[in-house]
Amino acid sequence: MTLLIFGCGNMGGAMLAGWLAGGMDPASVTVVDPYLAKAPGGVTLLREVPARAFDVVLLGVKPQLLDEVASALAPGLGADTVLLSILAGVELSSLAARFPQAGAVVRVMPNLAAAIGKSPMALFGQGLDQAGRERITLLLQPLGTPEWLAAESEFDLVTALAGCGPGFVYRFIDALASGAAALGLDPAQAQRLAVATVEGAAQLAAASEHSPAELARRVASPGGSTQKGLDVLDADQALLRLIEATLRASRDRNAEMAAAARG
Repeated sequence: MTLLIFGCGNMGGAMLAGWLAGGMDPASVTVVDPYLAKAPGGVTLLREVPARAFDVVLLGVKPQLLDEVASALAPGLGADTVLLSILAGVELSSLAARFPQAGAVVRVMPNLAAAIGKSPMALFGQGLDQAGRERITLLLQPLGTPEWLAAESEFDLVTALAGCGPGFVYRFIDALASGAAALGLDPAQAQRLAVATVEGAAQLAAASEHSPAELARRVASPGGSTQKGLDVLDADQALLRLIEATLRASRDRNAEMAAAARG
């Protein structure tokens, strides 16, 4: 399988790192990026798309550059090419209109954890049969957990959850560390402990048969210190309402960008 990555910024670079770590042959990968100084060993780095079609093309530019790059990407697309787009808010109809040469188009929403094989990935596409979907699932599995959505209308919310979610988690980790520092702990030590706490809790949640809500209940003894802290988070559903408002804001922004891409 030949892979062209068109635009290899933070997200495209994370996906490339994940693929290479998962055993993808670097010789099968071509990166086209006018700003990237160097590609990983064995990966071809070009400034323009070569005049041949690829099996899979990953579109990783900024959404506002979509119209500008459409014609430049054309040589890499053929009737058997699957176009993967990680452009937030850009719908299948917009992609299909700009890249009619592609045999199939798939929207993918990963996050930066793709670099270590731990990214959730929402997928929705057109032009693929079941075998084609399975091939794309296998292609993405080294990056984390691919999840095909039932409807494209779910994409804005899933993007807010799985795509933007790491930013919210990082902010929570920072708040844990900052809170401990404000109460007297050395800031650097507080940060190390906060990161380790969240890492261990996430790994346990991923491996456990119990839901996160049940794990929280099991950690908290009635009248104990954990429960006292949870009482603050749960008062008037404060944390739940805050996170719901956070996801709503991100979801609505995704919808706004989709509307702008439609023109």
